[in-house]
Amino acid sequence: MFRKKSPAPVNADWLIVGLGNPGPEYSGTRHNIGFEVIDAICEKHGIKLDKAKHKSRYGLGVIEGTGVCLVKPMTFMNLSGQAVAPLLKEHGLKPDRLLIIADELDLPLGKLQLKPKGGAAGHNGHKSVKALIGTEEYPRLRFGIDSTRKEDTIDFVLSKFHPEERVDINQLLKKAVKGIEVLMEQGFERAQNLVNEG
Repeated sequence: MFRKKSPAPVNADWLIVGLGNPGPEYSGTRHNIGFEVIDAICEKHGIKLDKAKHKSRYGLGVIEGTGVCLVKPMTFMNLSGQAVAPLLKEHGLKPDRLLIIADELDLPLGKLQLKPKGGAAGHNGHKSVKALIGTEEYPRLRFGIDSTRKEDTIDFVLSKFHPEERVDINQLLKKAVKGIEVLMEQGFERAQNLVNEG
């Protein structure tokens, strides 16, 4: 009898973090689109978020030949850095190997933007990450959620997408996953060209 060999442990070359709020009441809300992107990547690449540490759920895997650590902070949005900073340190990665995926009020619904760095633009998740890793010079995938909102900002970001918006959102999720695959395989410039077009 031969025992099946366990797969070799994955060394993460990238920390890919989707921002959101934990708990079923926040599922499907605009502020949780980062979680949805992580779920879509996990499903496509067979990666399980089977580890719980540093106030997060995360999993290790390989995307297009590159080792990744996929992360959902379990801290609530405004404390996201408490999960990101220790994971970055544990994996020995610099901020330029951190990709934060988050909703973006300043972009229209249906628009994605990949940037090498940038400010927080009022986003509490980015504010927390910057405060705890000491820089805002990390890549981010911005997921547009504004469809000319009329309500209060907090109420809006914590609201669920309307059914008619879901068609666009589902297409954007596929594009976001493709952009991350290109980033892992071909580098930032190629991924930026794909994600930021249109």
